[in-house]
Amino acid sequence: MENFNQTCLRGFILLGLSEVRYLQIIFFVLFLIMYLMTLLGNVLLITVVRINSKLQTPMYFFLSNLSTIDICFSSTIVPKILINTLSKDRSISLVGCALQMYFHMALGAAECIILAVMAYDRFAAICRPLHYQTIISRKMCILLASIGWGVGFVGASIHTPLTFQLPFCKSHHVNHFFCEMPPIFKLSCKDTYLNEIVLYIAVHIIVLFAFLLILISYIHIIWTILKTISSQGRGKAFSTCASHLIVVSLYYGTIIFMYLKPRSTYLPEIDRAVSILYTVVTPMLNPIIYSIRNKDVKDTFEAKLCWLPNH
Repeated sequence: MENFNQTCLRGFILLGLSEVRYLQIIFFVLFLIMYLMTLLGNVLLITVVRINSKLQTPMYFFLSNLSTIDICFSSTIVPKILINTLSKDRSISLVGCALQMYFHMALGAAECIILAVMAYDRFAAICRPLHYQTIISRKMCILLASIGWGVGFVGASIHTPLTFQLPFCKSHHVNHFFCEMPPIFKLSCKDTYLNEIVLYIAVHIIVLFAFLLILISYIHIIWTILKTISSQGRGKAFSTCASHLIVVSLYYGTIIFMYLKPRSTYLPEIDRAVSILYTVVTPMLNPIIYSIRNKDVKDTFEAKLCWLPNH
């Protein structure tokens, strides 16, 4: 037991994506492609917003924040998954595990808030167009974005220390690809009920508050579109909102499944697959969804592509 406790203090051992060699190579290539697409897509989106003066608006300011979060969020998880897929040594130090959990939680919560803020921005633009500049001023943009980032990092600063104060003596093998709280709780030889209650309450406050803000915003948006906007304008307004609704559905659906389900329904295999969706797939899809459905972004891409051969 003494030797085991010393091993625990040094760190944990994470799962690989597969034990079969040819599948390891396939998964490595697949995840590498998704990660590179995440980096490229989000960096391009941030760059397009910066170089096009027409996109210097609150909506694209928040979109740039979302892209920054997605780059950091994916970079917290995917590089370690790639290393563990091909490596025989899948260990992670205690500090490394804590840092991964901290940034994973902080950025995940920040994304929840930023998505809600983006819905509020659309509400102000469509339902209060005459007062939009006053409601969503530059100072308000910075304040709302700061709240999103702040809530995420403050929450993570509470949950991560609480988790790593637990004694881990059942095993040092984490039944997951990265350090996420539910599978880490399973390794503790102490009752984790208090930790789970604190996490459950925090997720409820953040996710349900943000989701409620999104829901109320879109109820007002849909009502305003149907009541006051012409048929031609409706298509443009719905197109602008559709991108955001797709992203919200993807992200909130997986988060609610992971963190707001009953304790008794924890299934490692399903939870690992769902975690991959919101940590790897969603950050890759976000810039694609916003680019495909956004005329201003597409026009900027096309203009720059046409400009390159002439220079």
